Amino acid sequence: MKKMTVFMTGASGYIGGTVADSLLKAGHKITGLARNDAAAAKLRKHGMEVLRGDLGSHGIVRDAARAADAVINCANADDTFVVAAILEGLAGSGKTFLHTSGSSIVGDKVAGKLSPRVYHEDTPYEPLPEKIQRVAVQRTVLSAAAQGVRSVVLCPTLIYGEGRGANRDSIQVPTLIRQAVKSGVPRYVGTGENVWSTVHIEDVCDAYLLAFEAAPAGSFFYLENGETSFKSIVESIARLLGGKPAQSWSIDEAIAEWGPMAVWFSLGGNSRVNADKARAMLGWKPRGADLFHEIEQGWYRRQLEAGAYAARSA
Repeated sequence: MKKMTVFMTGASGYIGGTVADSLLKAGHKITGLARNDAAAAKLRKHGMEVLRGDLGSHGIVRDAARAADAVINCANADDTFVVAAILEGLAGSGKTFLHTSGSSIVGDKVAGKLSPRVYHEDTPYEPLPEKIQRVAVQRTVLSAAAQGVRSVVLCPTLIYGEGRGANRDSIQVPTLIRQAVKSGVPRYVGTGENVWSTVHIEDVCDAYLLAFEAAPAGSFFYLENGETSFKSIVESIARLLGGKPAQSWSIDEAIAEWGPMAVWFSLGGNSRVNADKARAMLGWKPRGADLFHEIEQGWYRRQLEAGAYAARSA
């Protein structure tokens, strides 16, 4: 594949930083959007060029998309304005646009109960009100295939493992660990029977690179490599900490600690999807380390021993 110039949003983030690192190692040139000096310094440190602006800087984003060979959006999946600017810049060009969504689009609000439903890419669903905008954004991206953009939406699940960019840590697992470190008691919501599909960050990165090279215009892919209940995740954290066993939290106690959006969707709901389409169409072969290994023996243990999870509450 020829070396390309790639404009990225979210290049200093967990997913974006890891994808950018792989693209740089493959010889591509990355320009990352930076809203302040601190973000710009992080991008430069990791070998990227910098464009100053934020997600609402319409002309800056549009022109950067127009000038690049390809665009990857790893920033806010709910932001309509950055996507509008990117699509304006890419319209009719045939260029590649990879957009990041997230599998909470099929989330429910069940406070720790199990749902039997597993979603494939063609499974109909009606998003809950909190996720309508995210779904509208990704549908806009996919529809751009009819306007001459090779647009692709990638929809990861619960991502874990060590990132390779400026932000090396994920969200959901560290959130649970920080609370457990702070209180001394690992907690799950309700009965903790709710299940999320999971995927290692390196496998996510592999899928992005495969999609970058060969995904058909207008395609949508879930990314998962197994699933687990949140009770099992928190029990693994309890083993990591070697202290009190995992315990249940009421919805109100959990919301007081983590806030309503995190509790209802990220930590207390179900998000179960199937990624056979990515395996078949992209040749994706996830092989990252097991989630419980990463918690108890891998990245999260190393972070805990370095004091990363004692510095602040979630």
